Amino acid sequence: MQNQFSAQELRRAFSCFATGVTVITGLNEDAKPVGITISSFNTVSLNPPLVLWSIGSQSDLCNCFRIGQKQLIHVLDINQKELALVFAKQLNKNSIQMEHRIEPSGLMRLANCLAYFECETVAVHEGGDHHIIVARVLSIEQDSDRHPLLFAQSQFNQLALEPEGNIK
Repeated sequence: MQNQFSAQELRRAFSCFATGVTVITGLNEDAKPVGITISSFNTVSLNPPLVLWSIGSQSDLCNCFRIGQKQLIHVLDINQKELALVFAKQLNKNSIQMEHRIEPSGLMRLANCLAYFECETVAVHEGGDHHIIVARVLSIEQDSDRHPLLFAQSQFNQLALEPEGNIK
């Protein structure tokens, strides 16, 4: 059985799967910080510690995440929707207060995120119109008092929480 569907129909079907929202920062050829919003982040392996994410092949940031390049993956908090939009290039960076610091590695670290994964790219695979980045996790940090920003059905969402902060 072969289904015929448009790219738009496929996009709508994919949007039924809720994902977390991340911003990934890296360095360009001039060692200047860059960043991009990604919802394609996944765990791969505990031993060795590996994650994967994908970036559009047409992105001008692809070269920033080649093998050997470091990146900082930020898992966004429910209060960071505007930050996600800035790095998705849907909002001007000057439109919000963007608290951050520059790490010794040169990577930009955004403040108040749910979790951080400093990684190094170990493999890049072609996957249709995207590059799949496989990265080794070098260090982690998390704040378990925060709650994740989610993306589903083409909009930002959050977990339904009871007053004590537990998931319903």
